[in-house]
Amino acid sequence: MIIAARTVGPFEENCYLVVDEESREAVLVDPGAEPDQLLQWLADESVVLRGIWCTHGHLDHIGGIAGILRVHEVPVLLHPLDAPVYAYAPRAAAGYGIPFDVPPPPTGTLSEGQVLTVGRHRFTVWHVPGHSPGHVLFVGDEVILGGDLLFAGSIGRVDLPASDPAAMQRSLDRLASLPDALQVFPGHGPSTTLAVERATNPFLRGVARLVTR
Repeated sequence: MIIAARTVGPFEENCYLVVDEESREAVLVDPGAEPDQLLQWLADESVVLRGIWCTHGHLDHIGGIAGILRVHEVPVLLHPLDAPVYAYAPRAAAGYGIPFDVPPPPTGTLSEGQVLTVGRHRFTVWHVPGHSPGHVLFVGDEVILGGDLLFAGSIGRVDLPASDPAAMQRSLDRLASLPDALQVFPGHGPSTTLAVERATNPFLRGVARLVTR
């Protein structure tokens, strides 16, 4: 499996291309902006795009979807609890003064425990609310496509509309069940591992908590 990243847009959001090397089947995770760049990337990699997976519906994670869909008719998957966040994205972009190509509604839903495939590779959906109500992770055998739950040295914001600090803390606590070796590909910033974050990230070390026990 190949996981490659492109950082796009004014919020420097990480879009991931997940590719099965044998079949060249691929999915895009969180195409947040600059669809022309992402389309060229797909062409350069000679992949067969099978879908778009959204960790959540914030504007910086979905702004490239409309442009991708004009070329590739593929399903767009989102947790239903983030549908209002997704629908609000054009207004959020206007508030920032950012041009925004409004994407069509998602065509499929994500749910806790759902198994998704890219060629031979399987990912399990984890519903991890907090940053947004319908935020999810895609957990593979060796990787986490983590959106805005966990960053290198930090975590996603919980001061946004529809964020929930208590839910975020419960979602972070769930990570304790996962092995250290998993590599984390976050929505912003560099990749990391759970081992590194457990050793250095105050929110996983127990030094900082969003709510008291």
